[in-house]
Order: sequence, then C-alpha cells, then structure tokens
Amino acid sequence: MRARFATVNSVRDHRVAVLVLDGAKALDVGIAAHVFAKRPSMPYEVRVCGEQAGTVDGWNGLAYAVGHDLETLAWSDTVLVPGFRNPADTTTPPAVIAALRTAHERGARIAAISTGAFTLAAAGLLDGRRATTHWHYTHVLRERYPAVDVDENVLFVDAGDVLTSAGAASGLDLCLHLIRRDHGVGLANHVARRLVSAPYRSGGQAQYVPRSIPEPLGDVFAATRAWALDHLQDDLTLTTLARRANVSPRTFSRRFTADTGITPMQWVLRARIDHARELLERTDLSVTRIAEATGLRSDTNLRRHFGAIIGTSPTAYRATFQE
Repeated sequence: MRARFATVNSVRDHRVAVLVLDGAKALDVGIAAHVFAKRPSMPYEVRVCGEQAGTVDGWNGLAYAVGHDLETLAWSDTVLVPGFRNPADTTTPPAVIAALRTAHERGARIAAISTGAFTLAAAGLLDGRRATTHWHYTHVLRERYPAVDVDENVLFVDAGDVLTSAGAASGLDLCLHLIRRDHGVGLANHVARRLVSAPYRSGGQAQYVPRSIPEPLGDVFAATRAWALDHLQDDLTLTTLARRANVSPRTFSRRFTADTGITPMQWVLRARIDHARELLERTDLSVTRIAEATGLRSDTNLRRHFGAIIGTSPTAYRATFQE
C-alpha cells in the first residue's frame, strides 16, 4: 500500500533558502529548489535568493531571476548553497560571508552542493570540520583552505549543522538525507519515488543515516523485487525468489547482482532493515514484533543486523526520533 504523508507542523513549515551566486550551476539550483518545493506532502517552504534581488548570471549562458536578497537567510531554517563555476578563481562577496555567518550563529543549518563548499569555507564554517566537494576541486579546496578536513572519497558529509556534498547528483542525495533527518525514511523515500531517484546512497559518515535498498539500474526482476517487498515477513530464500522470477537460482543471483550491485540476500536484508526503521519511527510495536513483521524472526537478529547497517540499536534509534 502506498504511504500517504500529511503536512503536520504545529508551528510552521521548515524554511529553506536557496542562495544563488554568480556562476551558479543550473542543475545544482534546480535540485535544491525542486526537492523541497511546496506540495501537500512536503512540510517545507522554499525561497530562492541572491546577494541582491534581481538577475543573477549563471553558467553556460543561463541567468536566474531571483526574487529575494540576503535577508532571506535571516528568515530560513536551512540555507542551501548550490555549486558555481570556477571556484578557484571566485571571491565570495563580504556581504554573503557575513549573512552566512549570522545565519549559522543563530542556529540555521547550512548545506552546500558541489563547489558551494567554497562559499562555506570562505565564511569559515568548515574550519576544523570534515567536508567534501566535487572531486575535480577537492585538492583546490584543501590547498586554499587548509583548516578544512577535506574528504574526497564520500558523496556527502554531515557535520551536524553544516553539510557538504560532492557533484550535482550527490546534491540530490544530500537533500534526501536532510529530509530523512527532519522527517524520517518514509517521507524521504516518498520524495525519492516522486523524483524517480535512488532512495539512498550512503554518505558513509552519519550514525543515523539509513542504508536503504538501492534502486535497480534496470528493470531486471523488478516484479520479483516488488513482490518481495510485500512479503518481507516470509522466508525469502534465493530459491524462493528465483522460483518467483521463473529462472534458476544461479541465473537469478548473477543477473540480480549485475542489475543492483548487491546480492539478492543483501538486498532482502537491507529491505528488512528499511522496513524496521519505518516501524520504529511510526509505530509503538515492540522490537520483537518488528523483528517478526520484517522477517528477521528474533529481536537478537534485528539488533545485530540493525547495528551493523545503521550503526546503533533499534531502541536508541527510536528514542532519537521520539526526541
């Protein structure tokens, strides 16, 4: 059954400012603005801003008609800075630096897509922190801002109130991660389905980041995967799945792994952990009941696999979301 999400906020929707600077890349801007776009299922409000309201020159002949200025950063709960061209030769305007620092000091969450990390670094927000950017510019970021702990081997870095991501595609991963942090895996996966995106690619760093099942690269055994998701509580062996797909276990395993990048049994385990996460977030079921409902059979199995994949216990994970 498809999940439904209501916009529930006792105060107001979460405010997201997308800060568009000179040379901004269209895909980065589009990802940041589109993922959080207002709709019935999304408890967010987005405003696109620049150093000043008006036209901001983009990249490759593009330009952006920006309706808000830097005062929007004082309005926001989260500030997203899209990447821009030629970061090595770009000087961040003092007014932008001051506005970002002020927003951060008052508690706003600041996130950068791709080379937007250079703007955060210029404002001093990455000093002493682990961060990343597009692989082509990681060495430049490291050389220009030696106080930043640059990690070039990750898709994104969650340093709490400051986040950075690699190229544009990983900016989408970062935005989905922010939704997971705010509202859990259910809404994030709902948004991923709407965007026809993989529900999660691990950034590899945050304790409460889910390692959701990957979307397939093709359509091989899609019907079998869909059937399996509705029967996670059953005994899903390789033979069972292969019989459902009407192929031999060896053929099923080989083609499944080629299509998804993981083995069928790894996929089943991740699907079960994903379902366990949703039940921990959205229900009061006991750990034993959740283990039964997800096909992990016992709370011992659930705790072991949950800890290995998520990095914490089911009880601690539930307590975090309750808080």
